[in-house]
Amino acid sequence: MNAPEKKIGKPMNRVDGRQKVTGAAKYSAEYELPNMAYAVLVGSTIAKGRLTGLDTKAAERAPGVLAVITHLNAPKAPGIKPAGKDPSQPQTVGSALQVLVDDNIRFNDQPIAVVVADTLERARFAARLVQARYAAEKHLTNLEAAKPNAFLPTQAKKNPKSPTADYQRGQVDAYKTGALKLEAEYVIPTEVHHPMELQSITAHWEAPDRLTLYDKTQGTMATRRDFARQWGLPEANVKVIATFVGGAFGNALHSWPHESAAIIAAKVVNRPVKLMLTREQMFTMVGYRPHTWQKIGMSATADGKITAITHESIGQTSTYEEFTESTLGQTKMMYQSPNLTTRYRLAALDIGSPIWMRGPGEATGAFALESAMDEMAHLLNLDPLEFRMRNYTEQDPEKDRPWSSKFLKECYQAGAQRIGWNKRQLKPGALRDGEWLVGYGMGVGTFGAHRGSSKASAQLLPNGTVLLQSAVTDIGPGTGTAMTQIAADTLGLAPEKIRFEWGNSDFAQAPTQGGSAIVNTVGPAVQEACLALKDKLRELAAASNGAFATAKKEDITFTDNHLTLAGNPAARAAYADLVKQAGGTAVTVESKPSGEGQKYSMYSFSVHFAEVRVHELTGEVRVSKLVSCADAGTIVNEKTAGNQMKGGAVGGIGMALMEHAIIDDRFGRYVTKDLADYHVPVHADAPAVEVYFVNQPDPHVNALGTKGIGEIATIGVAPAIANAVFNATGKRVRELPITPDKLV
Repeated sequence: MNAPEKKIGKPMNRVDGRQKVTGAAKYSAEYELPNMAYAVLVGSTIAKGRLTGLDTKAAERAPGVLAVITHLNAPKAPGIKPAGKDPSQPQTVGSALQVLVDDNIRFNDQPIAVVVADTLERARFAARLVQARYAAEKHLTNLEAAKPNAFLPTQAKKNPKSPTADYQRGQVDAYKTGALKLEAEYVIPTEVHHPMELQSITAHWEAPDRLTLYDKTQGTMATRRDFARQWGLPEANVKVIATFVGGAFGNALHSWPHESAAIIAAKVVNRPVKLMLTREQMFTMVGYRPHTWQKIGMSATADGKITAITHESIGQTSTYEEFTESTLGQTKMMYQSPNLTTRYRLAALDIGSPIWMRGPGEATGAFALESAMDEMAHLLNLDPLEFRMRNYTEQDPEKDRPWSSKFLKECYQAGAQRIGWNKRQLKPGALRDGEWLVGYGMGVGTFGAHRGSSKASAQLLPNGTVLLQSAVTDIGPGTGTAMTQIAADTLGLAPEKIRFEWGNSDFAQAPTQGGSAIVNTVGPAVQEACLALKDKLRELAAASNGAFATAKKEDITFTDNHLTLAGNPAARAAYADLVKQAGGTAVTVESKPSGEGQKYSMYSFSVHFAEVRVHELTGEVRVSKLVSCADAGTIVNEKTAGNQMKGGAVGGIGMALMEHAIIDDRFGRYVTKDLADYHVPVHADAPAVEVYFVNQPDPHVNALGTKGIGEIATIGVAPAIANAVFNATGKRVRELPITPDKLV
C-alpha cells in the first residue's frame, strides 16, 4: 500500500474561490433580513469642542425616516463607563470611543448623529438635513507641533519591562562617541487602510437580550465579547458572523463607533439595521497607520562592525486613547550591537485613534532601521548585504535566547541571486538604461512567530466527509484553504472530502485574525482535532473487527477514506461504514502552545530586494523588479502563501512611493478623502513579484513547523525601494512617500 500523498505544501486552489468569483460569497453588507432599515452617520465638522445644539426636525420629517438618534435620545449601554482622565483606559468596554453619549467633540467627522430610514437613499438625504452648532476649541492635528509635548506611554510608566518602555543594552547613546557615525531622521506619514470592502455591519436584536451582528471584523469572538460587555449580555446571547471579509489590513481589529451606532439604531427602531461607511469615512472612523517621526544614531568600526545604535520614535495617537505599536522591536534584535538604546513616545492629536496596519509598528521601524543600515554601509564603502552579514545575529541579543529557527542567510543568498545583486554598483548613479537611472536596494523584515490557544471541532459525517468548524475569520490570505489542507493531510483524505466552515462566533473558539498567528494557532487545533477523530475511528474499527482490536496504533493507516492494517490487506474499514455503525462521531479539541516560547525566540524573517528605475528628468520612480524571500517555517500552501507575499510587497510599494493621507491643520480635516486623491498601487505600479520560501519547518513553534507570513510580506519593502532609489540617484529620501518632487 502506497503512503498517502502529502497535502501540506501543495499549491492548492482556494476552497472559497468559486464562491467569490461567482458572487455567491456574502459579505457583511450583503445580508438581507426581513424588515431591514438603513442607517447613515452624521459627522462633526470641527475637530475639538462641544456640541451646543442639534436641529433634527427637518431630518425627522423627511420621507421614510424612522429615527434620528443623538446623544440626547440614544439608549445608554450598561457597559459604558464615564470618560476617565487616563487615556490608556478606554472610556467604555468594547470601543475606545463610545458614540452618542455626550456633547464632546474629539476629532473632525466624529459621529454626532445616526439617521435611520426605510431605504439607504432616504437615510442619506435626511442625514444632510441635520444641523449642528458648536463651541469650537483650539485643536492640534500636526505631529511636528505636538512633538515637544510627547510623553512616555502609560503602560511603560506602569511596567518598566513593557515593550514600549525605554530599553538599554550597554552604554546609553554610545554612538555619539563613535569615530564613524551617522545620525538621521525618518518620517512615515499617516497611511490609511483602504480594502475593497468598506467597513459595514448589520445589527439585529432578535430579542431584547439576544443580538446578532453581520459584521466586517477580523475577530468574531473579540467582537462578540466587546458588545456583550457593552450591553450587559451573556456572550452566548451575541452572535457575530463574518464569513467573508473583503480585505482587512488591521482596520477590522478594533470595535469602532459605527458598530455601536448600528446596534443602538437597531434597538431604537426594533428592526435589523444596516450601516456601511463611505470611502471618506474610512479615513476618519476606522484607524490608520500613525504619522511617526524617528531618529537613528549609529556607529561602526572601519571594518563594518556596529558598535552602537540609538533608535527614537514619536508616534501619533488620539487624545482619548493611547495607541502604541512595536516601532522599535526590530532594532532591538536584528543586528549585533553591544550598545543599544531605544526610546518610544506618543504625541496626542485631535484626530481619531490609529490602529495596527499590516506590519504594525515593525514596518514603520524597519523603514528607519534598514535605511540607516544602507546609509552606514555607504559611509563604510561596503556592500549593504555584506554589512548585514558582518552584523548577523546567531541568537537573540535582546532576550539572550537561541532562535527557534533562523534561515535568513539562505534568504539573503536566494534573493541576491534572483535580483541580480552582482550588477549593483557601490557608487550611486553608475547604472542607467537610456534616460532611466537604475538602482538596487534591500530591506530586512521580521515579526514574531506568535501562537495562542484555539479550538477546532471535527465531525465525520455518514457520507464519509469531514466537517470542521472554527470561529476564525479569513480576511483574504486563504485560511480556509490552509486548514482544509492540514485536515486532509492529517486524515489521509482528499481535500474535496473536507468542508471547513469559519467566521461564526458560535463555532469553536479561535483568535482574531492578525499578527501572522492564525496558521500557527488554529492550524495545530485543526490537526489535533483530526488526530482525535482518528483515535475515535480506531476505537470504532476495533469494536467491529478483531484484527484492529489487537493491532498496534502505528500499524493502522488512514488513506483513501479507509483504515487499513499493515501486513493484512483484508483488514480494511471504510470511514463511512464506521460512522453509520456508531451513529456519527465528532470531537472538539483545544490546542495550546507549549512552554517552548520561554526557551527560544520565535520569529519569521524576510528580505526584499528591489530594482528601480528613476527617470533623470521627471523623477518618476518605477519598481522594475522585486524579489521577496521568506523564512516562514513550513509553507502549508505554496500558492496562497505566494499570494500573501506578493500582496504585501505591493502594499510596500504603496508605502514607499505614494500613500500619504494629508490633513489641513486649519480645520483638522483630511484633504485626501477618496481614492482619487489618496493613491494606492495599481497593476501598472507593481512588477511581477518573485517569491522564494526557504520552507524549513520550525521545530518549536508548533507541530506543523509554521511561523507566519502576513506581516513580513510588507516589513522591509519600503526601505528596499528607498535604498534602491538612493543607489540609482545618490539622493537619500528619509520622508515617505518618495514622490518626484523629492528627486528633481
